[in-house]
Amino acid sequence: MAQIASMTGFARAAGTSGAVQWAWEVRSVNGRGLDVRVRVPAGFEAVGETARTALQKTLSRGQIQLSLNLSRSERAPKVRINEALLASLAQAVARVPRPEGVAPATMDGLLSVRGVVEAEEETAPEADTLNRDLTDGVVRLVADLVEARRAEGRQLEEIVSAQVARIGALTQAAEDEPSRQAEAVRARLNATVESLSQTSLDPERLHQEAVLLAAKADVREELDRLRAHGSAARDLLAAGGPIGRRLDFLAQEFGREANTLCAKAGEIGLSRIGLDLKAVVEQFREQVQNIE
Repeated sequence: MAQIASMTGFARAAGTSGAVQWAWEVRSVNGRGLDVRVRVPAGFEAVGETARTALQKTLSRGQIQLSLNLSRSERAPKVRINEALLASLAQAVARVPRPEGVAPATMDGLLSVRGVVEAEEETAPEADTLNRDLTDGVVRLVADLVEARRAEGRQLEEIVSAQVARIGALTQAAEDEPSRQAEAVRARLNATVESLSQTSLDPERLHQEAVLLAAKADVREELDRLRAHGSAARDLLAAGGPIGRRLDFLAQEFGREANTLCAKAGEIGLSRIGLDLKAVVEQFREQVQNIE
């Protein structure tokens, strides 16, 4: 079974290549389709396109913001003393007679001689090495983003499954509503006929009008379609994968049947069930907007 994924997620991959510190960051939010936007420093467009392609091959929906940040290390350079040169200078100074009035050589003075103290700065990595490290970082980044979206998808699956179950329970409650039982329908039909009999309509017309009103108030088709949509939703959740668009379509169908049920409800009990059903369907619709 394929996993359900959310369209919301964040991931970061960072590393160091020589004196260069780099960090990839990617953010994903809801979107009707797949829109990948990449921001990289000048000169790194090629690796940016590599990252874009990797995301496009892996994801199917969502608005994706990908960025690459680069900076040079601010670490102090390493200092090395040329001990051989320092010793040679000290020996040479010791051999040379010191003129009157001239102070003896000090360590500070000898260290200030060019070449005695050398600073070793870190060199920038070669372009191939940096690009390889950045590409490896993209692989980790995409994997972490996929896992983040799947983790949220697992939570969404629990929420949406519970909502589908609630819709099924309310559908059954509408089926069992006492006002829909044969005796209650017959009583309302008799009351309707009695009310219409006060008019100048002939008996046959009275019967036709009563039957028409009863047919308009029947919610059998709506209940059957609600059950069918619920079954389809459960099948999609069981199959997993990128099912967000199909669940969104079912949310619209759920809403249409719930609205019709409320419009046809002639009794307060069925009306209340219809209103509860509309509330759950709206919650369902909001949640499936987050599913890939």
